[in-house]
Amino acid sequence: MRLRPVLTLLPLLCSGCAVLTVADAAVTVVATTVKAGATVVGTAVDVTAAGVKAVVGSDDDDKKEDE
Repeated sequence: MRLRPVLTLLPLLCSGCAVLTVADAAVTVVATTVKAGATVVGTAVDVTAAGVKAVVGSDDDDKKEDE
């Protein structure tokens, strides 16, 4: 029974700076993960668009030759 109050008060004994540091590190990891995921998705879209243009062909080149 004595352990419960000690565990309850333990977060209050921790330094506020340590709590902020851990929270900041967690946010940084999440932001980096999201940025890396967005880069992968952007690259996949670029590769897919290039593949579609290669297969279908682009009318842009034909228009430039006509002029």
